[in-house]
Amino acid sequence: MKIGFALPQFHRQAFGVARTAEFAAAVEDAGADSLWVGDRNLAAVDPIVGYGGQGTTIPEELNPAADPFVLLGVAASATRRVLLGSHVLIAPLYPPVQLARSLTTIDLISGGRLLPGFGIGWSPEEYQAAGLDFTRRGARMDELLDALEVLWTEDPARYEGGQLSIPAHHSPLKPTRRPRPPIYLGALSARALHRVARRGDGWLPLCVVPSHVDVDGLVAQRAQLDRLAREAGRDPEAIDTVLRVNIDAGTETSLVADAVRRVHERTGIQHFMIDSMYDVDTVDGSIAHAHDLLKRVAKG
Repeated sequence: MKIGFALPQFHRQAFGVARTAEFAAAVEDAGADSLWVGDRNLAAVDPIVGYGGQGTTIPEELNPAADPFVLLGVAASATRRVLLGSHVLIAPLYPPVQLARSLTTIDLISGGRLLPGFGIGWSPEEYQAAGLDFTRRGARMDELLDALEVLWTEDPARYEGGQLSIPAHHSPLKPTRRPRPPIYLGALSARALHRVARRGDGWLPLCVVPSHVDVDGLVAQRAQLDRLAREAGRDPEAIDTVLRVNIDAGTETSLVADAVRRVHERTGIQHFMIDSMYDVDTVDGSIAHAHDLLKRVAKG
């Protein structure tokens, strides 16, 4: 199995962001396989839609949010081997040229260790703040994936779509991995799973320990994804999975390790991203938590 950890980006850990390089190096030295960021451009005071598209509230833990691109860049320069991923960037919020430039820079600094993960988001206010139409975010994501393909593989590069327009321009700086970094996509809905099946190099599901570990649901979703991939003429084995594991406050590390092993045994998922922002307040605490979890998983 591969075990990765969220960088200190949200909640009280975000106030220790100056120690990102220290955290990244320490967790890599402890044996972690990957380091991750999420994305929250803003948490609305009176949200129209709540967290994950449910209800009308957003957890206060998401109010402080450090910049994901800066954190990945710092982690890239402080580490030698761990993969560097996003689970997930709300990709349609960003102009494609700027998104490609930022991710290319991180990939080059890291020597090709980038795993860009994208989602369409669930917050109308975030789209409002970016001057974008929330109701067209799915179509914008599809165009964005097309635009990134061009920006990462062609020079000169040019793209013209219904929502995105990029004039012909010089584009010699490319990511280390060719033809481009693998693109992972978050998906819960049937429509989003169709996008993963057609376009994704990887799938980014989520569970919460211990309150929501639906192993049967993960198995069913992966079976659906595999079927959709075959219908799209793709080999399901070519689509990787990284499961995000959010930890409820007050959860013993042993329970997290047990859940990871149980999910691995039932689903075959090999790569897990652990986020302790709800459970651990400090960078020191997060480093200690990572050490403990890695030891417990190895013993299992």
